[in-house]
Amino acid sequence: MGAMVETLFMICLPIALCLYLILALVQLLHKLWWTPGIRGPSYRFIHGNTEEIFSMQKVVMMISRPMNLTHDDILARVQPRIHSWINLYGKNYLQCHGNKAQLVITEPDLIKEILYNRERVYPKEEATDSVKKLLGDGLVTSEGEKWAKMRKLANYAFHAERLNSMVPAMISSVEQMLERWKFHEGKEIEVFEEFNLMTSEVISRIAFGNSYLEGKHIFQMLMKMALITSRNTHKIRFPGISKFSKTEHEIESEKLEKGLRDSILSNFGDDFLGLLVKSHRDADANKRISVEDLVDECKTFYVAGHETTSSLLSWIVFLLATHAEWQEKTRKEVLNLFGQQNPNSDGISKLKTMSMIINESLRLYSPVVVITRQVERKVRLGNLTIPTDMALYIPILVVHYNPHIWGEDVHLFKLERFSEGVAKATNNNSAAYIPFGIEPRNCVGLNFATTKTKIDLSMILQRYAFTLLPAYVHSPAQLLTLRPQHGVQIMLHSL
Repeated sequence: MGAMVETLFMICLPIALCLYLILALVQLLHKLWWTPGIRGPSYRFIHGNTEEIFSMQKVVMMISRPMNLTHDDILARVQPRIHSWINLYGKNYLQCHGNKAQLVITEPDLIKEILYNRERVYPKEEATDSVKKLLGDGLVTSEGEKWAKMRKLANYAFHAERLNSMVPAMISSVEQMLERWKFHEGKEIEVFEEFNLMTSEVISRIAFGNSYLEGKHIFQMLMKMALITSRNTHKIRFPGISKFSKTEHEIESEKLEKGLRDSILSNFGDDFLGLLVKSHRDADANKRISVEDLVDECKTFYVAGHETTSSLLSWIVFLLATHAEWQEKTRKEVLNLFGQQNPNSDGISKLKTMSMIINESLRLYSPVVVITRQVERKVRLGNLTIPTDMALYIPILVVHYNPHIWGEDVHLFKLERFSEGVAKATNNNSAAYIPFGIEPRNCVGLNFATTKTKIDLSMILQRYAFTLLPAYVHSPAQLLTLRPQHGVQIMLHSL
């Protein structure tokens, strides 16, 4: 009987795959036909443009020549197919991930309409299986009533008063890092890994309180899952196949996912995770969250909070190491406000020069490089008619390096752009600067990330000056976030 079932499966599977491919191709051609005036690279059967995208990225990653430190090659290095295809096909073009048509949108006015989503027609794109394992159906990926409930909870978790209560944990983690740095004074140190370690420490303390060692174990599992997710970004898996044939990566992801769930549910402290547990047990059914929601939000906090902050800190140190005059101006601002004392909440809000540095760093090296949405029903977007279920792909770096918005010196590190705030810098065009998205779905951890960054930098600048080593190779690369592929090597000079 078992042999008969297996034989039937082997016969039916190819037939089912052929039917699926034919249906997918018909749907794809329908989408392409209903998007007049939009060009793009030629579609290749089954793979779409995926192999071409992967090949272009692989070639770039193998290039040994470092980038120019003036940042003018960043799009060509990080997203080479977008750099190439915008020049060939225009500001908005079509590309295909397997049988999935993606409309790449780079015009700020269209981006604003999509992200504000006033007509409720541009929901989040459905996450891939690997992303679902990494983040679950949490705040980043959910929609509708569930998203509204989780957003309200997250807003409470990161409101000003609770954020102030996190400051001691942030300071403590930086102090531990700086204690290690005493052994590297006058020597080389690689700060990207240092910031990874320090940020995982502070997030573990905030999420798990006294059980932060377990939090660090959770973080290690999440980083393994993140690596698996990034490695499978451009790989195509047909629906249903994983039920019968799992890859080595899928098997490992499932083990990690189970380990994460067990660890999160068996350990929680008084802070972020404790707040989620309280919501899970809420007497009001409308406010109550499920066990799955609890696990997913904890995973989201770890991945999003850690990745964005570590990457941002690394790029800021790189930029300040190559612009000694701004490093010194920022240090004077910190010393005028705090002296040699640890930063405090009142002073953090007065760090104007540092705010400018953070804003310009986020423009040049936005940790998140793409925002995705999909079309819920046929809609008119600008002069485009877009069919139902079309995927929308918004490359943030294209917007941040648009000379029509930022000027011909767009590739330069120029803090003066933000001397009067973000609104003035963008001429009130909210879609011209989107490192954390746009309301209502902007990153809820924005204040957490910027507060932590200001504390970290203040404490570093109080103690050290730093210069970039000649051995540094400038090669931004996209994993989950935009990170330095070979780290950031600096020389520490004790003050």
